[in-house]
Amino acid sequence: MGNIAAALAQIRQGRVEQAALEQLLAAGEADMPLLRAAADEVRRQTVGEAVHLRAIIEFSNYCRKNCLYCGLRRDNHTLARYRLEDEQILAAADSAHRLGYRTVVLQSGEDPHYSAGKIARLVERIKEKYDLAITLSLGERSKEDYCLWRRAGADRYLLKQETADEALFRFLKPDTSLKQRLNCLYWLKELDYQVGSGNMVGLPGQSLSTLARDILLMRQLQVDMAGIGPFLPHPQTPLKDFPAGQLNLCLKTLAVARLSLPGAHLPATTALSTLHPSGRELALQWGANVIMPNLTPLAVRDKYLIYPQKADIIEEPEKTLVQINSLLARLNRPVAAGPGHAWRLTGGN
Repeated sequence: MGNIAAALAQIRQGRVEQAALEQLLAAGEADMPLLRAAADEVRRQTVGEAVHLRAIIEFSNYCRKNCLYCGLRRDNHTLARYRLEDEQILAAADSAHRLGYRTVVLQSGEDPHYSAGKIARLVERIKEKYDLAITLSLGERSKEDYCLWRRAGADRYLLKQETADEALFRFLKPDTSLKQRLNCLYWLKELDYQVGSGNMVGLPGQSLSTLARDILLMRQLQVDMAGIGPFLPHPQTPLKDFPAGQLNLCLKTLAVARLSLPGAHLPATTALSTLHPSGRELALQWGANVIMPNLTPLAVRDKYLIYPQKADIIEEPEKTLVQINSLLARLNRPVAAGPGHAWRLTGGN
């Protein structure tokens, strides 16, 4: 208990250092309530009680990359591929608006079929019709593409670093490098996007030191959002035989991220809900303040399988919203009324 209390005190004083983060990540069962309470209190003091709902529209599962952990990898020839037409994407955005969501997340594999201009026109059409914040999550693109989308009205961009370990990154993602990924993140910051990143917990070859470095990198980047979820093995990938990330370590990583990135938006990830049936509720108790319901059309949703058995495959939008409202009422956490822009821009409002 003493080491955990000392590490928490150090971070509260603004000294966020590798050794303290590793101590917290190594917390045993008896120390976890103290860590959870500390993260929950920081969440309450910074981003507040409200939970932001962000609707995900996964519009293409084609991907040019061959990441070892991902079911969308180009060498997975068992996957039935799909691409949504513009009108289908707009219909999903309309559904999000109708249900009261204030943000849509347009996400896909790295699919060159969608040119920069095509994405820009889609962003413009959504912005013209709806009062919605738009997050893009389309992978590594050129600075010119990012610039075009920002001018079209995109507010945010999500690009996970996955790991701060350069060698592990190169192993997991043979088509790119950590340096290129960081270049993209710095371009996005330069273009005044609200920037999201994130990591996976339980990757083969990962250590507590790696996880601490992940959090320090996100702190260095001053990310506005950090998506943290477990590694989940997919049977059609080279990592199919490795074990999934552990629930307790995921929760500890989420808590340490909240302590280290006090104003960042932290989602209760679908991956955590897939790992554990109460994953969403637990995440909200360990520092999370965002839920990202899936509004991808049900006809194709089961084909966007980065990992198997995704918890949201059969969730119907209306029923999902009822379930979320019920969960938040039980936790005494209101749904946020605003679009949930970066805390640094709004002071938490």
